[in-house]
Amino acid sequence: MFNFIRHFVGVKTDQAVQSGIEALVRWDPKGATEAELRVMEQHLDELGLEVAQARAVYEREKQEADAIQTLLDQRMAAAEMLQGQLATEADPTRRTALEQSLHTLLDMLEQMTPDVEREASEATDAQAFLAMLEQTYADAGTKLKEARRQLERAERDMRRAEQQREQAERQAEAARRAAGLSGTTSSLNVALKAMNDAAARDLAQAEAASLKAKLLAPTRPEQDDPNIAAALAAASGKGPVPQSASERLARLKARQG
Repeated sequence: MFNFIRHFVGVKTDQAVQSGIEALVRWDPKGATEAELRVMEQHLDELGLEVAQARAVYEREKQEADAIQTLLDQRMAAAEMLQGQLATEADPTRRTALEQSLHTLLDMLEQMTPDVEREASEATDAQAFLAMLEQTYADAGTKLKEARRQLERAERDMRRAEQQREQAERQAEAARRAAGLSGTTSSLNVALKAMNDAAARDLAQAEAASLKAKLLAPTRPEQDDPNIAAALAAASGKGPVPQSASERLARLKARQG
């Protein structure tokens, strides 16, 4: 149960850390990318140090393997020389000494052979490890270069997108201004039309009033002919207009009576 809780807490912690990293990346993708590139560069530097150390180890192992192999070759050559001398030596005392020397040398060769093989194997392993690290270092360098190229490409794309966005905003602003000007023009046209219509109505009403005035006004014969004028006055209930003081006085008496 304790192990389950410990692993469960570990998983939740990893998830929280991952969520935090994702939030930081969304907040500042460029900064996150730069941070990742720095991590990659630091990893590359560490690999470079390991490569240098591995190269030093390989060179040391190679020198040791070469040195012991050279010693083995020299002792082998000496043993062959002693064997040749032994084959041609007739003096028993000298032969005994040569045989003793040859056996001593052979014992040394037999004892050092495993060391030679081990040194050669260690040199081979060191060379293989160095080659692996060098390849890893080269791959990491290639990935870092590619990542930097991708970052530069992304920055160019972001700048291009920002320029396109600014251009689109300017075009939208120009369109809004044009739409506002069109609306103002339309409003102005409506106002002008209303004013023109009002003027036209006033003119029409003035014309109608003028026509009505002309229609109702007495015509020239009605004004010039006294008989027609008196008849019209009588028809309208109006008496003839007094022409003299006596007529006017008589009219007033008639009203009072």
